[in-house]
Amino acid sequence: MLRTLLHSIFRSLARTGLLWLAASALLHAERLELCWPTPNTAFSQRAPLAAFIQPTASGVVESGTFGSVRSGGTRFHEGIDLKPIARDRRGEATDDIYAAMDGVVRYINTRSGESNYGRYIIIEHPDQTPAVYTLYAHLARIAPGINAGTTVRRGQTIATMGRSASGGGIPKDRAHLHFEIGVWMTREFETWYSKKGFGNPNRHGIWSGMNLCGIDPLDVMTQWRDGHLDELHNYFAEMKPAVRLRIATLRRPDFIDRYPSFLQGEPPIGLLGGWEIECNETGLPFRWRPLSQLEVVGMKPNEVRILNADTALLRHQRARKLVHMRRGKPELGADLRTILQQLFRIE
Repeated sequence: MLRTLLHSIFRSLARTGLLWLAASALLHAERLELCWPTPNTAFSQRAPLAAFIQPTASGVVESGTFGSVRSGGTRFHEGIDLKPIARDRRGEATDDIYAAMDGVVRYINTRSGESNYGRYIIIEHPDQTPAVYTLYAHLARIAPGINAGTTVRRGQTIATMGRSASGGGIPKDRAHLHFEIGVWMTREFETWYSKKGFGNPNRHGIWSGMNLCGIDPLDVMTQWRDGHLDELHNYFAEMKPAVRLRIATLRRPDFIDRYPSFLQGEPPIGLLGGWEIECNETGLPFRWRPLSQLEVVGMKPNEVRILNADTALLRHQRARKLVHMRRGKPELGADLRTILQQLFRIE
């Protein structure tokens, strides 16, 4: 399968200047080896969700999992919340937090009041293809010697579980690790954030959690545990498209430079006309095809057209507003528009 994928990408990238980058990334990608990020062994023992997932105040176990799982399915949760197994005399969680894969610490926020994540760590995993990032949030403290730029090994202690968060923190009885796996969207995040006018300063630069687009950590961990996933790029390659769209633009986002394995198809001869993009049901843009100028004839600059929307898949994540129907035709929804704004700087 790897040889077939390499051949496809070689042909697709031969005239784009990204051939060496894509080939190098795939040829040097390491076999996926994961570590559950807390000491709780319930997951590895195939125990029920309630043994390791921390629910919200609702008490519904699924509310601590990934996706459209909160407020009756109308609120999206980007990661999974893992409960503690150890507490001190005051009832505070004391579980160690482990790096899920080998990687490099890219960012540490130590000021709990400056993020909904509280204290959090972001680790890049450059040996994986694609090079995903993991995020560890609501930490009580950072382990000694863990700093931005520190190389960490899978299973290394990086922090202590806690309940830190802006707005006074999380109740003691619901202390947990919020854990995410995702791709990094854009180096130009700060420009996008400033233009949006959120009203709150961005204190974390390009390492805001809003600049990560997540996949389901529990699904990844489960497939790996059960022997169905040995290379991370296979997980993305097997995603099903919920939305397929075209955008007319001369712009090549830095996202593509970072994730050339997402590119498919032959590059156009002559000037780039735009992109055909497939997104999964949460909006992650996992498959890209460059378009020629002829393929976007009749489209205005930065115009987006929805070519196909799988309503059955989209219903699985109804908290994500990727498309809406107008006069029987799918149009760009608010969440998918935000993703495209981040990638292409469109209005």
